[in-house]
Amino acid sequence: MSAIKHRYEFVYLFDVTNGNPNGDPDAGNLPRLDPETNRGLVTDVAIKRKIRNYVSLEKEGEAGYAIYMQEKSVLNNQHKQAYQALGIEHEAKKLPKDQQKAQELTSWMCKNFFDVRAFGAVMTTEVNSGQVRGPVQIAFATSIDPVLPMEVSITRVAVTNEKDLEKERTMGRKHILPYGLYRVHGYISAKLAERSGFSEDDLELLWRSLTNLFEHDRSASRGEMAARKLFVFEHEHPMGNAPAHALLEKIKVVRVDNSANTPARGFADYRVDVDRDLPAGVTLSEKF
Repeated sequence: MSAIKHRYEFVYLFDVTNGNPNGDPDAGNLPRLDPETNRGLVTDVAIKRKIRNYVSLEKEGEAGYAIYMQEKSVLNNQHKQAYQALGIEHEAKKLPKDQQKAQELTSWMCKNFFDVRAFGAVMTTEVNSGQVRGPVQIAFATSIDPVLPMEVSITRVAVTNEKDLEKERTMGRKHILPYGLYRVHGYISAKLAERSGFSEDDLELLWRSLTNLFEHDRSASRGEMAARKLFVFEHEHPMGNAPAHALLEKIKVVRVDNSANTPARGFADYRVDVDRDLPAGVTLSEKF
């Protein structure tokens, strides 16, 4: 299928209850925070990881939907697949001098790996397969309100070593947020999609992944996470019909009762206001 023809921006809302949506390994795995505002953060890397995991489940074994950046993958071996498929000998850290062969290598990676043609990749390792600037870019997610991490003590009745057998239990800790509603912005370029081959089928797969990714990413540490809203702005012109920031500002999330002094504890505590007065050539759809 041919590459997408329109530019898109989207606003994605998700929440967490009694869980840690994205721990910071440099802070004892505490939920990530903006230190100045105490608003929660979830990195773009974490969100793209969940999208990759969803795609690998839905499209397992299907040609063209392999995942390049996966757990314990050896990137040089991923690149070697392209050289072997095209019958090209690789030279350490260098692309072939023949420009057409170099382009064929990068195109092969785009064609066979979903996340390369969606998010892009820097593949200039020992086995060089070039670089791809991805059409799909996702920002950090930020919580609507400040959040307060809690440290919860937990116990384990089993022990690891025989020498600890006489101990009644071992202790541990986990960090959670009682509740947090997060907002993230995404951007999809039709012109960059032309270069990577990101297609209409890929776009629909991306929407499905955002809709369902938490349904297949359950764990005790992440608590209860749910996708709440997905608003998509579509431009008639591939270069766009309006600035992205002007469109994203048309989606506002506010507390239902602004006078309440109690913290939010559920999605029902918020209201999503949508300004549907859009510039010419732009349409807005609500995926869920």
